[in-house]
Amino acid sequence: MSGLFEAVPGGGAAVALDEVEVSILRSLAVQLLELVGPGDEPIEGEDPLASLFAEGPSEPPKDPALARLFPDAYGGPDVKPDDDEARDLSAEFRRYTENDLRARKRDDALAVIRSLDALTMAGDGGAVLGLGPDESRQWLGALNDLRLAIGARLEVSDDDGEEFYRLPDSDPRKPMVMAYLWLGGLQESLVETLLP
Repeated sequence: MSGLFEAVPGGGAAVALDEVEVSILRSLAVQLLELVGPGDEPIEGEDPLASLFAEGPSEPPKDPALARLFPDAYGGPDVKPDDDEARDLSAEFRRYTENDLRARKRDDALAVIRSLDALTMAGDGGAVLGLGPDESRQWLGALNDLRLAIGARLEVSDDDGEEFYRLPDSDPRKPMVMAYLWLGGLQESLVETLLP
């Protein structure tokens, strides 16, 4: 294995990881959980089904990483700041979907953490992580969310590709850029394993 995901029989994927890679992935997944926030637990004594029908927020997040993870549904570069209709439609869509999106992102990050915690490292300090088809999709979601969040923190634009490869080691962004690029390779290789 090359350190990238490879397809395995039965529709899953596998990747060889060393202890450092496992530690980094786990740390990033935990940070993603913290960023997305805890799930809303039903208040003691209240009907637990009521939480299923609870409305979410109607305002976009202020944090740029969260705004990237939970973008407005009706918007984009061509929407003007005074477009009340787009803003109202986005608020309504967000109110009914964001809680479910947050729950899915938490589930995906937890799946990453649980699968990494279940690994048994070999004597050489490495392990092969095997994922079934459902776990692969959860990993893909979490890798995508991690890249979006890191990209927002780095303020990545379409023009930044070459600049990131040329950062000097003294640049404080270098570790985050390296994680961003590495996660991109993992994500791309995992997508390839899921293609028919």
